[in-house]
Parts: sequence; C-alpha cells; structure tokens
Amino acid sequence: MEWRSAGITWRDGTPALRWAGAGGRVSPLAYGQPLAFRAVGGARRCSGARGNPCPLAATVPGRGTGGRCAECARLDRAHSVAADTMADDPRPYRVYLAWFGPGLVKVGITGEERGPARLLEQGAVAFSWLGRGPLMAARRTEEVLRAALAVPDRIPYARKRAVRYGLPPAPERAREVAELHARAAAVPAWSETLEPLPCRVTDHAGPFGLAGLEERGTGPVAVVTELVDDGVVAGRLLAAAGPDLHLAGPAADGGTLVLDTRLLTGWGLVAGPEDPHVSVPLAVSPARSDARSAALAEDSQDALF
Repeated sequence: MEWRSAGITWRDGTPALRWAGAGGRVSPLAYGQPLAFRAVGGARRCSGARGNPCPLAATVPGRGTGGRCAECARLDRAHSVAADTMADDPRPYRVYLAWFGPGLVKVGITGEERGPARLLEQGAVAFSWLGRGPLMAARRTEEVLRAALAVPDRIPYARKRAVRYGLPPAPERAREVAELHARAAAVPAWSETLEPLPCRVTDHAGPFGLAGLEERGTGPVAVVTELVDDGVVAGRLLAAAGPDLHLAGPAADGGTLVLDTRLLTGWGLVAGPEDPHVSVPLAVSPARSDARSAALAEDSQDALF
C-alpha cells in the first residue's frame, strides 16, 4: 500500500513521520530501528497549502525542501507568522534563544501554545526562553535582540548537521546559552513591552538521540539530495534533529547517511525491498570527501519501518 509523507513531527519530544490525508496518522520513530522505503508515483507532487491539496497536483522539483508549487507556497506563507499578516493575533508569543552548535545561535519567536515544538523542528540542541507577550511586541524584540547579539536571521541546515558530530558537553552548551541570555537581558527597552523570562536551559541531546552520533565518532558520509521514482532509502535510525534523520548506512567505515524528511513530501512511499540498498542521489559530505566515502553509493503503513 502506498502512503504519502507529510514530513516529520515532534510530539511530546518524540519524533514521528506524519502522513498526508490519513486523518492525522503518524508513525513514531525509535532510535535503533531499521528504516527502508521506496519512492513511487512517477514524480513528486505539490503537497498543497494550509492542509488543502494542490488543485493542479503540480509536479515540483525533487531537490526543493518546500515541496510546494509557487502558488501553494505563496498561499501557505501568506498565513504564516513570518509574513507579519497577523498583527491582531491575540495569542501570546514567546521569544527564544536557540543554540545549534558552538557559535551557531539565533533568536526567534513561536506561539506560546506550541511550547518547545518549534525548537525541536529547527534542530536546536539547547535553548532558553527570553520573554513572552503579544505578537508584534515579540516581533520587535526579536529584531532588537538579533541586532544587539549580532546573530543571524536563520542558519542553514547544512551547518547545523555538520556540528552535531562532536558537540561540546551539555554543561558547556548550557553555559554559552546562559551567557547569551544575560547579554540579551541587559539590552535596554525591550522589556517594556514584553515580559522577560528567566534563563532555564533545555537540552535536546536526549530527544534527538545525539548519543548515537557520538558513538559513531565521525561526521556524515553522505546526504540524500533528492528522491527519485523507485529510489530506495535504507538504514538504521541513529538520531533525528529538526527535519533530519541520521541513518547508519552501508558504509563500512562507520559513517552515516542524512535524510532531510522535507524531501519526502509529495512522494508516494512503500516498504523497501527485503535486502534494501540506497539507490537515490547522494552528495558526499564536505567533511568526509575522501576515497572511502565513494563506497556509498501494525498495518501496511507500519511495514515501511
């Protein structure tokens, strides 16, 4: 039976794959479990917008992480917080300080009702809340603190992936977050419109399964660049952070294969072969571009895993 992925979701700090048009059905992911699936359907189709299918069932590029045609992407963004089209939103928002690795930090906002879900979705290894209040006050504070701390608007996923291998110990991570939190708290004026929150560092190494990467001792051998019709992805799940799955692949030197689950959206998926092998386009990790890396080349839904 064919299923269509809607990407990864984080529920109560646990990763799971969502399925489009399945009434909210998800497949929880467990570290150490084998994964094997094959893409079917002939081509990748637009995943639609705001929970609605694309009226044209448009074909979209395999390498795009958005998985939407231009019109559906426009509609989806028009109703997002990032588009600043919801100035009268009465719900409370929180400003956060997210740490992805040494020197990789950003300030952002998320709806208070979502809790830490946004941080898990972005792959933040550690974070602390900075303040809470109305949307536009949170947005202004985000911009003020971003400039004051000299942190970027966003951090490319490739950089986040690269630093997950060999992270400093948890106390060092917490210390860097606490130092930045203190600097943010010292920035004048923003607390007039937003309620400051104390520094309480939350570390996601456990939920992400990063111990599995530490045991490997090396960075990823390769990254999946796109799915193709009849292409297979397989491996044993070591870790999941943000949209990325880190798999123990067929490489004999202990490296890993990384799959960005945003590439799954729009494809039909079926269970992989009994003797699975990776047969999708790969990019050799910049950190591992050596000769050894060249070697990489409860119902039917649950049979995918």
